[in-house]
Amino acid sequence: MIIDSHAHVNFNAFKDDGDEIIKKCLDNNVWVVNVGAEIRTSARAVEYANRYEEGVYAIVGLYPLHIKIDDSLSDITDNEDFNYQEEFIYEDYLDLAKNKKVVAIGEVGLDYHYFKEGDNVESIKKRQAEIFIEIIRLANEVDKPLSIHCRGVKSRKELDHARADAYKDLLEILKNNPVNKKGVLHSFVGSYKTAREFRELGFKLSFNGIITYSESYDKVLTDTPIEDILVETDCPYLTPRPLARDERNDPMNVKYVIEKIAKVKGME
Repeated sequence: MIIDSHAHVNFNAFKDDGDEIIKKCLDNNVWVVNVGAEIRTSARAVEYANRYEEGVYAIVGLYPLHIKIDDSLSDITDNEDFNYQEEFIYEDYLDLAKNKKVVAIGEVGLDYHYFKEGDNVESIKKRQAEIFIEIIRLANEVDKPLSIHCRGVKSRKELDHARADAYKDLLEILKNNPVNKKGVLHSFVGSYKTAREFRELGFKLSFNGIITYSESYDKVLTDTPIEDILVETDCPYLTPRPLARDERNDPMNVKYVIEKIAKVKGME
């Protein structure tokens, strides 16, 4: 049995065939953990999980880019739009998190990827950190781990990298706000030294199709014990090689991530 620890079959990309995809996965001993990005996709992840006796689970939470910061974006109602924002309502997420099929809280954390000169960087960072700390409190209340999203600045040319080191800021928050059940760094793309720092705090690392694009992450994979590694697809995104990058990803493709890890670690 294989577990895709981070999928989005609950997203609109699968609105016409989500259950068909899940049934195919279960028939092939691939279990699926669907992850929410705001309240509606979180609720949908729970709905999917409740439809199956086993093999389908949910993670609920508010993605950092969807945290309400800019009132000028309030007219955007498409919850999967890049610019969609909502207020974090603790009680609403708490209700979802109590469901027995919810295995973690996420994907939550910090995202500085689209920072550019002219943005009120410190204000956005502060707001993301405040909400993340609230979400840590929620995770501790329901005694469940975190599925953490962390992404740094897209280009150092766009912004002084020292002002947008997301992994550094995340480590500081986690050290000052302990998570009872720890959790996982989803789609980890940091250095092997950064990976060690998170592992020392008790967190595991999850890898997806990104590691199949180049050998850039081989050092991290080599350095990380197999017991500290989870695998994921982040579907419908990040389709792994040898498949076409523009092909819709799905949980069945987690096998390519496993094959890459096995190759790097000499476990083929």
